[in-house]
Amino acid sequence: MRRALAGLVVAGIALTTAACGGGSGGGDAGGGSLGAVRMEGASFKVGSKEFTEQLVLGQIAVQALKATGASVEDKTGIQGTTNVRTALTSGAIDMYWDYTGTGWTTLLGHTPAEAPKDSAALFKAVADEDLQKNKIKWLDPAPLNNTYAIATAQSRAQELNVHSLSDYARLANADPAKASICVASEFLGRDDGWPGVQKTYGFALPGNLVKTVDLGVIYTQVPSGQQCNFGEVTATDGRVAAQHLEVLNDDKKFFVLYNGAMTIRDDVFQKYPQLAQVFGPISAKLTDDTLRTMNQQVDVDGALPEEVAQNFLKENGFIK
Repeated sequence: MRRALAGLVVAGIALTTAACGGGSGGGDAGGGSLGAVRMEGASFKVGSKEFTEQLVLGQIAVQALKATGASVEDKTGIQGTTNVRTALTSGAIDMYWDYTGTGWTTLLGHTPAEAPKDSAALFKAVADEDLQKNKIKWLDPAPLNNTYAIATAQSRAQELNVHSLSDYARLANADPAKASICVASEFLGRDDGWPGVQKTYGFALPGNLVKTVDLGVIYTQVPSGQQCNFGEVTATDGRVAAQHLEVLNDDKKFFVLYNGAMTIRDDVFQKYPQLAQVFGPISAKLTDDTLRTMNQQVDVDGALPEEVAQNFLKENGFIK
């Protein structure tokens, strides 16, 4: 998503989390719904970015493809969007999961303010332009939306009756001290961050009630309420669930959507169109809650991405 973009693709590919062909199995190739899609003889190189959600999604792809009988080279864990995208377009990898918001802004160069507010419209705009300009195929998007969000403790949301950003704006105007917020420095200066939130929802929180902290600190400060009652988060971060936070509904649809989707070089997709059969049903199961839970299992509980991916595929009947 919106991570720092730096380094060379060669270096990025070297920063994988597993050796080529790695991963903890892939289930019984003859069992589960993926067993009906046969791709013996096919060979794929699967990439991902380096953060937890991407590692889990990458392992889901690796194991799903293995379940079809395909040979899979695991190149997950590439550092940064620029590097993983260059790996895709250069042929170093064949596919990886990305996000419509990333496609719109980072990959296609549009401004956040221009982004369609409807998820289907944004996906179509990104998928059509990327295929035309770059020969990259976007498969069906997942419900998961790993966008910016504002959250508070679940108990505090109930106490203050704040469940949406419109509710938050009402609180900020009526009792600013109770609306204190922690944000990361990048969010504070972005048009699609804090300035835009205030403008869209019609409030101006005094500067002394807006605390700039490291992103990771937000997840400890918001539950305690010591520095702030609310905080900037990303919607599918596992710490949202682990810290019992409630993500406020963006009822005016301000934040750019970041729906996840498998991206594949079109020459690969044209050779293996059954990839849509593999990833379409998987994408449909990838909701915000599902990703929060899986991210939590890795970041908080210490599970391996390979294990979490395999459990997801088994629990949903994709493999046995």
